[in-house]
Amino acid sequence: MNGLFNTVGEFIRDLRAQKLRTVLTVFGIVWGTVAIVVLLAFGMGFKRQLSANMHGIGESIAIMFPGRTTKPFEGFGIGRPMSLVEEDARIIAEQVSDVDRISPEYMRYDTPARVGENILTPAISGVIPVYGDIRNIIPEQGGRFINDLDIRDRKRVVLLGTEVKRILFGETNPHGRLVYLGQVPFVVIGVMQKKTQNSSYNRRDQDRVFIPASTYASVFGENRLSNIVFSTRDPRRSEETVDRVRQVLGRKYRFDPTDKDAVWIWNTAEFDKFIFIFFLAFNIFMGLIGAFTLAVGGLGVANIMYIVVQERTREIGIKRAVGARKRDILVQFFLETLFIIFKEFIGTPIISVEVALATAAVLTLIGLAAGLLPARRAANLNVVDCLRT
Repeated sequence: MNGLFNTVGEFIRDLRAQKLRTVLTVFGIVWGTVAIVVLLAFGMGFKRQLSANMHGIGESIAIMFPGRTTKPFEGFGIGRPMSLVEEDARIIAEQVSDVDRISPEYMRYDTPARVGENILTPAISGVIPVYGDIRNIIPEQGGRFINDLDIRDRKRVVLLGTEVKRILFGETNPHGRLVYLGQVPFVVIGVMQKKTQNSSYNRRDQDRVFIPASTYASVFGENRLSNIVFSTRDPRRSEETVDRVRQVLGRKYRFDPTDKDAVWIWNTAEFDKFIFIFFLAFNIFMGLIGAFTLAVGGLGVANIMYIVVQERTREIGIKRAVGARKRDILVQFFLETLFIIFKEFIGTPIISVEVALATAAVLTLIGLAAGLLPARRAANLNVVDCLRT
């Protein structure tokens, strides 16, 4: 134990005696460390922000829209219009096991919403309770989303998007108050929490109002859906799930399951895959740049330590002559190198676990490479030659 304390004390004294050299070396290492941490952190931060913006629409969801056939099938020609009804959502849920949650959605854009003299024309969505979970429609505190009783009793209740609430009610509390959709009064049961959303279909959620699907059908007299929204159990199998959904609908409506224009499906999980692959390559590239920068600093440390060994040859000889072992010399010079490399590093990898691990790994490898060879050279010097120098 005393030998260890003596060794540590010696290399600390040595570092103090070589202040300028130590400062310049530490600066090179710090520059490389900052480079690799900042570059990797930038890539990860950009990825997380892009993912958060994208997932404002929902986590790995698919939105299905009716279209027109573009392929002949079983005697039917092309150009045949498709339509979707609420029963389709139930059939898909029963026959496609990889579908986790599913909701029909009605939509209209030409009906004004009015509170006193305040008026605007939002998108009106008729949905079921699970829609809120699929689309990340979360009510503010004190409110709620549509529930099963609202569906069963065709209640005239509405949840407002944040921008709709602002225009109709300003800063006042809208809960329990009336909103007229056309000439029909609806009771406000909640306001959507504000969220980041850089992708949408039809309109942003902040510009929508949400009412029970059963109420929508009875009030507006519609039975054809605008679209169906569903999420998958395993996003990695989203493509297979989408193909299976088309097969189920193809059997019912008699169209070619490979005809993607008959029922167009926007699979947002594909964008997640793109983000993962793109930023994996991006972070590898950034990491390599930072690693090369840090390696240059490591080479500088190794060169300086070789010079140190050359300058301190006599000191090494004296230590060996009075009983120091090769191992003591090796440990001393090796610890000096590692101390220089890690001196300014402690505490910097707080940005993320991944960045910290990557940087620590690179620093360890460079420390081993930069410190081991000079330390071995110092330890293997001949005592007589050292004293003669």
